[in-house]
Amino acid sequence: MAGTPARKTNWFAIWTSVAVVAVVAVVIGAVVWMNNSATAPGEAPQASNIDTETGAIVFGDGPDTVATYVDFMCPYCNQFEQTEGETIKGLVDDGSVTLELHPVAILDRLSQGTEFSSRSAAAMYAVAASDPDNAYAFMQAMYENQPAESSTGLTDEEIIQIAKDAGVAVTDQLADDITSHKYVKFAQAQQLPEGATGTPTLAVNGTLVPITMNPQTDIVANLTGQ
Repeated sequence: MAGTPARKTNWFAIWTSVAVVAVVAVVIGAVVWMNNSATAPGEAPQASNIDTETGAIVFGDGPDTVATYVDFMCPYCNQFEQTEGETIKGLVDDGSVTLELHPVAILDRLSQGTEFSSRSAAAMYAVAASDPDNAYAFMQAMYENQPAESSTGLTDEEIIQIAKDAGVAVTDQLADDITSHKYVKFAQAQQLPEGATGTPTLAVNGTLVPITMNPQTDIVANLTGQ
């Protein structure tokens, strides 16, 4: 009785399958890499007045903490600065509070593709890291020169000029950090605190406070010394 012929190994099919698996693995790896790159926080500004874990730019060292979350394109943030900023600055200066400024970028859609919210927040981080003594003045100057929503916003060169006019020591490195958008990814990674719905957001000693545009109600009444 004749034996059953040995089956030939289909090496073509095997190698084709191996190649397909390899291609799929490469595609998956590329997708994962792109997703990680898109969500990575980017380079963080390294300075003693910047908390890279929370994204806060810190002013003062008072016992009470006032945290503000702002977008430089947000007109209500400007209104908040005009009505409550003087009180906050006074409390920082007299040692009553520590201000934690959180620049966020949630209104990029309102600058005609120039990502002004991201660029201005990144510039705020760059200035705070390079010249912390004049960072507060720069923040105030950015509000004084705030562009209208749905405009193209300010150019990088205009932001640099605002910094100079505010007394910031704009070195070549700082100018490059602003024009290269060095901290844009870091700025874009910053989030509003849980429970917040937009900017401006105010928290006093870790508790969200509804903003009434009255600094006595919003801030002073919530300090531990009151």
